[in-house]
Amino acid sequence: MTDSVVLIHGWPGGTSDYRRVLPLLPSTVSVAVPELRGFGAGFDGHLPTADGTALAHAERVLETITEPTILVGYDIGSRVAQTLARIAPELVAGLVITPAYPGIGDRRSEPRMQEHFWYQHFHRNGLATKLLDGNPDAVREYLRFVWLAWTRVPSLVDEPEFERIVQDYARPGAFAASIEWYNSNRVPAAETPVDAPTVFLWPSYDPLFPPEWADRVGEWFPNGRVEAVDSGHFVPLEAPDVVARAIVSLL
Repeated sequence: MTDSVVLIHGWPGGTSDYRRVLPLLPSTVSVAVPELRGFGAGFDGHLPTADGTALAHAERVLETITEPTILVGYDIGSRVAQTLARIAPELVAGLVITPAYPGIGDRRSEPRMQEHFWYQHFHRNGLATKLLDGNPDAVREYLRFVWLAWTRVPSLVDEPEFERIVQDYARPGAFAASIEWYNSNRVPAAETPVDAPTVFLWPSYDPLFPPEWADRVGEWFPNGRVEAVDSGHFVPLEAPDVVARAIVSLL
């Protein structure tokens, strides 16, 4: 049993990704929401490629964990949480995560998916940094485009928190640091199944991860279950009650 929870955010976002989940958790729970280095408010200067890997992020989060903990992660936060569970299984009491996971394999490279995954190539070729970094108007338009393409709740981009994310990512060097993730993780590290109890929340309307890609979750999370969520990509913001219930089920 544990009453410790760590919530790991995604891109393009920050700790505010969990603003709707936090009020739904029991008051007895100890919650931490770390800022991943190089992402939005977590930007502290140039991020070397070696410091942007899922392993490097996981090791930094691990430094803050001293007891068995429930890890929650979505988007890149999911990758970080899974990596942490592999390197320090004794400190992971359970996982609540959303796509992706190793079972997806090369399916993201299918021709039909390129209209959705084009942004990853854009982030890796250097042009994104030249066009967007340090330009608040360009960063705002780009992030707005991405959010609207991935969410079922368009009003998210009209909330004050979205503008704060824009300002964080628009600082000179900040956007470039955030997309270093896509260079740092070109080749995934060695991955093995995760034995921790896992609730895999699969959004039914995420254009990046079709529901049929959940077919191999059991191979990688033998003690896990898949729960379909009526949500787009931004699960903690679009379905915070589902995320909170999943966390409580593991406490």
